[in-house]
Amino acid sequence: MIGVLVVDDDFRVAQVHAGFVDALPGFRVAGLAHSAEQARSMAAELGPDLVLLDVYLPDASGLSLLPELDADVIMATAAADATVVRKALRHGALHYLIKPFTAAALGERLAAYARCRGALDAGGDLSQADLDDALRALYAPLHTEPPAPKGRSPVTTRLIADALREAGAPRSAAEIADQVGISRATAQRYLAGLAQAGRVEVTLRYGATGRPEHEYAWSPR
Repeated sequence: MIGVLVVDDDFRVAQVHAGFVDALPGFRVAGLAHSAEQARSMAAELGPDLVLLDVYLPDASGLSLLPELDADVIMATAAADATVVRKALRHGALHYLIKPFTAAALGERLAAYARCRGALDAGGDLSQADLDDALRALYAPLHTEPPAPKGRSPVTTRLIADALREAGAPRSAAEIADQVGISRATAQRYLAGLAQAGRVEVTLRYGATGRPEHEYAWSPR
């Protein structure tokens, strides 16, 4: 699980963003901070993997806190001035989200972060191709996924699509459910919707005994 520290001076906004994070498979909220001092202390105590950081904090700018954090950082702030954005990126922010933003917008960036993190967590020396793949995962163009089936979460749709693409071979609903962190029944519903949209190919895997199992493979178009 990827632990996320949410830093925002507004208690209600922090709760909303925490709800966005908690709704994503593979992520958990490590804590909520509402000032630079509190964020500094909680980051040292909790050791989050990722910090969602506001610029406008009551005791200091989030930009001054950014270089101190021993964690990856995504800015989540109403500060939209180009100079502020450049400074945040120069000091190491991986992404920059301007408030207000939707759960889907945050989910896309967190999913991209998880893919990049997974590519870099393999251990050992990286080739240039490995590094290029990791950065491509982090900064791949947004809003390119197929629309989610009606009544389905676009974030979960994207996570399932990513899991199928990265598998390189057909996978069962149970295997996808384990990888994404959802129930098998939920995975089956999303996979069926993607199959109806023509983005997933369905085949049957026959075992020694019992009923054949459906397998799913990504169908690029």
